[in-house]
Amino acid sequence: MNLLILGGTAFLGRAVAAAALAQGHQVTCAARGSAPVAPGATLVRLDRDTDGLAAVSDHRWDAVVDVSRQPGQVRAAVRELDTAHRVFVSTGNVYADHATPGTSEDAPLLPASTGDVLPPDADGLAYGSAKVACEEAVREGRSTATVVRAGLIGGPGDVTGRVGYYPWRFAHPTGDDVLVPPDPTFPVAVIDVDDLAGWIVTAAQQRLDGTYDATGPTTDLATVLDAARRVAGSSAVARPVPAEVLADAGVEPFMGTPSLPLWIPDPDWRGFMTKTSRRARRDGLVTRPLEHTLERTLAWEEGRDAPRACGLTDAQERQLREVLDGTTGPLLPTWALAGYGGGVRHAVLAWKSGGRPDLAAP
Repeated sequence: MNLLILGGTAFLGRAVAAAALAQGHQVTCAARGSAPVAPGATLVRLDRDTDGLAAVSDHRWDAVVDVSRQPGQVRAAVRELDTAHRVFVSTGNVYADHATPGTSEDAPLLPASTGDVLPPDADGLAYGSAKVACEEAVREGRSTATVVRAGLIGGPGDVTGRVGYYPWRFAHPTGDDVLVPPDPTFPVAVIDVDDLAGWIVTAAQQRLDGTYDATGPTTDLATVLDAARRVAGSSAVARPVPAEVLADAGVEPFMGTPSLPLWIPDPDWRGFMTKTSRRARRDGLVTRPLEHTLERTLAWEEGRDAPRACGLTDAQERQLREVLDGTTGPLLPTWALAGYGGGVRHAVLAWKSGGRPDLAAP
């Protein structure tokens, strides 16, 4: 198979390239080249916004994989590239309802955005609407298409740190405990980047025509924390922090700095990470045990060379522990967020208005 990846130099795209090469396929990555491609892949340097796709449009591709969040870029790819099959990597953010865990591909979607460009400061709702527009563009093309609505992705290369934070923190505790969210029953699902990448190659090769949720099996936060502690070989114990304390301290849910990932205090988002993914599993998706993904992610975290985009620094965790222990005041003024001083209700309202989470994978 002669595969074109639009991107292919970061996280999921690079993993798709590596998986395809391992299966003996020819891989071309069309990207700016700001990071290296997988060994064995061919890099065609281009910027989709300024150069267009002329450098790769004079070829008939067996399949094209696109991970873009920009509707204009996806429309251009559908219009200009000659291929037998497309795989578009979408997201669970396309759904309108995130309250119920374990829904399927038939759940209602957000309205599609009408513009070509998603601003860099867009929130999770705008991101989801842009991906809906991208999906529509792909389906309107002449070729068969696999639309993959990916869930939360973990594994080596996850620069966000959402999956890697707890294994890393248990491996590097700042005390006898690790501070964690207050709800151990919160539903969590993580898919390993290499499992997802391998199945994307299968979808391209088999020309699977349809829409698929692709998430890891649903578990709960307590199970994730237990697994993180085991892979870290840590004697530290998980210490839940009351939601009111987190809100007053300006500790965000799910992502951002400071934050405690893999938890959202808003019941309307309780099912955010979880889908059944039965259709994908029926058509070949196989996922490894969560503990294996956390182990791989921790190994990568130990060599991380970029700041983590979530979690608590050592100093922040120590400060928050002092609040819990009553050795300092109820607020952490050096990193409290504006408008969050009124407790968890105000924190959730502020987060909902401008910081809805997304499952974006670079």
